[in-house]
Amino acid sequence: MKVIIPDDYQDAVRRLNCFAKLKEHDVIIYNDTVKDLDALAERFADAEALILIRERTRITGALLERLPKLRLISQTGAGFASHIDLAACTRRKVAVAAGGRGTHSTAELTWGLIFSVLRHIPHEVQGMKAGNWQTTVGTDVHGKTLGVYAYGNIGSQVALAGKAFGMRVLAWGREGSAARARADGVAVAKSREDLFEVSDVLSLHIRLTGETRGIVTAADLARMKPTAVLINTSRAGLIEEGALVAALRAGRPGFAGVDVYEEEPVLGADHPLLHMENVVCTPHLGYVTWETFEAYLGQAFDRVNAFAAGRPVDVQNPEVLA
Repeated sequence: MKVIIPDDYQDAVRRLNCFAKLKEHDVIIYNDTVKDLDALAERFADAEALILIRERTRITGALLERLPKLRLISQTGAGFASHIDLAACTRRKVAVAAGGRGTHSTAELTWGLIFSVLRHIPHEVQGMKAGNWQTTVGTDVHGKTLGVYAYGNIGSQVALAGKAFGMRVLAWGREGSAARARADGVAVAKSREDLFEVSDVLSLHIRLTGETRGIVTAADLARMKPTAVLINTSRAGLIEEGALVAALRAGRPGFAGVDVYEEEPVLGADHPLLHMENVVCTPHLGYVTWETFEAYLGQAFDRVNAFAAGRPVDVQNPEVLA
């Protein structure tokens, strides 16, 4: 099959062990991101299969209309609701295959951001390079309250680490999320409002859907302590548009660690959060490790091979196979 892989920012795909799985296919890899419809249509014109690295490229109905050869989209990871028009794929008889097990990388980066914010690590590193020595005083996590919203695969890993660091951990989410937290011995907040009010560190781990878009409002953020930290390694769209920047300027919460943005990639330092002293920003690194790439892309490659062999797996719109 003619396989195209866009958005390989680090030119990492060819260096993966699992890349050998595509040896029987004609593969083209792009290392940048383009958003213009004409440019995408030109790049993908001959594609029989697209392998998408998370949500870096949106697949719209207008784009699909211009890709007559496309038969399969193999998505890395399970999530596809926010960037693939599944209904349009079904109309165009394009199979969308997705799924896979979770990894540890996003939970690990979450803790990297927590410590970077509370111990002012990026600021002190740059200060030392400039010839300075100890210009800030940090804050412990031990004895503080960690709020986890919601308690799924990543949220549970973050909570477990919080307990190991001696934090009081509170969870919030739907009933299934709350039940999992209780089963793990993690307390559930008295209310959603209570979670925002009492958390010293509040970490978001909610899947972005139409229902959860904007679920964290300006009023929620205003409930947080002026010393509190909001961490978002999930999706920017979970927070009401413009609310986080305004809240940080108002001082509630006092700090943030952010790995995700409304429009990615963020180039030319063109985002207000990058110019705020009380924010640590990273360029959507949550899942970007060799181990996660091997797992996610390896699974995506397996789906291409299965489809080519006439035995498709993990297809989210199976009616196209009829």
